[in-house]
Amino acid sequence: MRIKFIHLKLALCVAVFGFPFAAHAQTRFTTVVVDAGHGGFDRGGGPGQRVPEKDKNLDVALRLRNVLQAAGYRVVMTRSNDTFIPLGTRTAIANSNRNAIFVSIHFNSAPRSGANGIETYFYSSESAPLAGAIHANVVRTAGSENRGVRRRGFFVLRRTSIPAVLCECGFLTNPRESSNAQSGAYRQRLAEAIARGIQSRSTIGPRTASSSQASRVDVGAQPFLDQRYNHESFSRHSKSKGRKSSSSSRKKSSSKKKHSSDSDSTRKKKNPDTTEN
Repeated sequence: MRIKFIHLKLALCVAVFGFPFAAHAQTRFTTVVVDAGHGGFDRGGGPGQRVPEKDKNLDVALRLRNVLQAAGYRVVMTRSNDTFIPLGTRTAIANSNRNAIFVSIHFNSAPRSGANGIETYFYSSESAPLAGAIHANVVRTAGSENRGVRRRGFFVLRRTSIPAVLCECGFLTNPRESSNAQSGAYRQRLAEAIARGIQSRSTIGPRTASSSQASRVDVGAQPFLDQRYNHESFSRHSKSKGRKSSSSSRKKSSSKKKHSSDSDSTRKKKNPDTTEN
């Protein structure tokens, strides 16, 4: 009789409040959507940058695909050649896959050549542990400054319905990091480091309606910056808009539409989609 009463109470709780453990259920993902930033006419980086970003993004992404496939993952590429893919198409590809995560590969740039280091971005709280794991492995491999795990509403992070992370693998405007990035062996090590981070988080929580609002996140022992409400660079964009060349209309279609918020990072491809709605 007592057992039946307990079951009845549990059934009432489920009916009224929903299953109490469902929100914390972990899913073992089997698919990784790998996104090589930029492509085609969108070379990435800042104006006059000597080393184009799009080629390095693609190379690391293809190497990552090979490492993950060898480890048994199903890998979906948003692009596998020098093609421009709109942001909406990238997120649509991600959202069409179940039991999946999304990892976007980029390199950084800045007006100051001394700017260096690794940054990793996420938006939903469920993506935070994955971001922390990938970041720790890439920082360890790159031997560069740890610029922290950062939470920000970039389009490809905000509009994906699966856990999503964006990796900034170093500054192509920094002499040392640019030289490293031009080495195939180094790009292979970056791909392997990202893969190790992915493999160390073989299960992950599902996206929920409140995941972008949650203030407490788990990025492990990594430095963390919450930049969801940082509109600094968009304000600067509004002030300087009149000085842009006519080519800016093409840049607004960038496959990243993002920028770092600190003073070192280039304000590239600024667009309202880089800030939260």
